[in-house]
Amino acid sequence: MSTKPKPSAVVFAKDVAGMARFYGDVAGMQEVYGDKGYVVLDGGHFQLVIHGIPAHIAASIEITRPPQIRDAMPIKICLPVDGIDEARTRAAQLGGHIGPKANEWQARGFTACDGHDPEGNVFQVREGAA
Repeated sequence: MSTKPKPSAVVFAKDVAGMARFYGDVAGMQEVYGDKGYVVLDGGHFQLVIHGIPAHIAASIEITRPPQIRDAMPIKICLPVDGIDEARTRAAQLGGHIGPKANEWQARGFTACDGHDPEGNVFQVREGAA
């Protein structure tokens, strides 16, 4: 009998190590596997895979500072955090951004806020509502 794998998502990145550090620190996830070209982060019941963009494609992708926000994507990763304020601080220190407190909203027992990683991918952080 096989074990059912954990739910996961993949973020394609130019800087695999930097993006793994970003998501690991912001969302409190631990690296559980790394190989040439990708890193697997584990958050308990969910895994996030940071996968390198192939070199022949990556060469044509420019990451600006600040990054161009890719907010017209058909999917957004939502990650639980212990505290949005702490995640906001860590994101800023690591080259990303989480919107200000005024942009936070509540639904279904959590408070949420959108942000973007250092390469411009939009994501959301969620903490349990007080």
